[in-house]
Amino acid sequence: MQVAQISSLGSFVGQEVEVRGWLYNRRAKGKLQFLLVRDGSGIVQGVGFRGELDDSSFEAGGTLTQESSVIIRGMVREDARAPGGFELSLTRIQPVQIAQEYPISPKSHGVGFLMDQRHLWLRSRRPAAIMRIRDEVIRGIRDFFATEGFINVDAPIFTPNACEGTSTLFETEYFGQSAYLSQSGQLYMEAACMALGRVYCFGPAFRAEKSKTRRHLTEFWMIEPEMAYADLDDVLVLAERFLSYLMGRVLTERRHELDELERDTASLECVVPPFPRITYDQAFEILREEGTETPYGSDLGGTDETTISARFDRPVMITQWPREVKAFYMKPDPDHPGRVMGVDVIAPDGYGEIIGGGARMDDLADLERAIEEHKLPPEAFTWFTDLRRYGSVPHGGFGMGLERFLAWACGIDHLREVIPFPRTMNRLAP
Repeated sequence: MQVAQISSLGSFVGQEVEVRGWLYNRRAKGKLQFLLVRDGSGIVQGVGFRGELDDSSFEAGGTLTQESSVIIRGMVREDARAPGGFELSLTRIQPVQIAQEYPISPKSHGVGFLMDQRHLWLRSRRPAAIMRIRDEVIRGIRDFFATEGFINVDAPIFTPNACEGTSTLFETEYFGQSAYLSQSGQLYMEAACMALGRVYCFGPAFRAEKSKTRRHLTEFWMIEPEMAYADLDDVLVLAERFLSYLMGRVLTERRHELDELERDTASLECVVPPFPRITYDQAFEILREEGTETPYGSDLGGTDETTISARFDRPVMITQWPREVKAFYMKPDPDHPGRVMGVDVIAPDGYGEIIGGGARMDDLADLERAIEEHKLPPEAFTWFTDLRRYGSVPHGGFGMGLERFLAWACGIDHLREVIPFPRTMNRLAP
């Protein structure tokens, strides 16, 4: 007997197969039973007649409750009205375990309740569709960078120093000294690109931000490429290609899941190069025209990003940032004193900053001065300044939060829905 995944039933039309899964729903009408069974790859309807099923199988079908584990056998036939376009004419129903009363019923539930039941909610159609899109994007990330000649280099999770700012560090005791959960692998990618040329890391990052906004998680996944012998323009071009490739991959490979989420894809179809490029000053001209009172010289908030992105039909790249609002390692812009060669890429539809990056300081004296100005412990950065002592070159890269990209692609309001088990200020379980 061939064991088949539901997603591959099209290859078994006219054959009897076995499907192993869980009961999604059941209804009965006299001598007829309709079982909706899911196996993680999809949902199939099994139709069972008492005359075609032996009595024990037919009776077993009647005992199944929502999310009971079950093995079914049947002949595969095409049916355009059925989920996935195929149906099973059942020949056997074999319960594996009869589930207790399932806590997630078809009625509407609040997000708080569903997040408490996240370990079970993942089985529902909406979160399952999001997880399949997440899987596609992760494979797309690795495929893109492999094609572009990048080497994957893993950055450590425990670090001795801050990358993005000391106020958002998770500190832990590490054999008699302090260590911190990584905010970013970027500093390590700067070291790796001096060895391998074009590198990237992809792993978890942690920010102890006391924020309850829909755009923040305390634990998330970051993609961070870094290139030796690269300037800001190289970074901008790579970011354009990267975002357009990933969005094209989702639109091509996960159209069914986007339909499941009822995602309007019209704006996603526009994510193609070239992206508009504006300066920080031009961004503030837009804010002033819209009546925004954000102080000039400050960083942009979520509302500011939404206001600016509304002027464009695709991601917009903002450059020439004030030095004070960017990280210590950003390279000064020689043509614009007081500015750095950084970029924020703002996604449309109110999804905010999707990429942040730029050119890095490559001069030893500039970097040592920046470390001092930011009151960072020089001894923690000795290895980092070594990169400017031994063969320093112009280099740059960027970081992208996986969950922010996914929220944008899926049309999801809050990042907590696009990560399997979210961690926020108020959530450490399940």
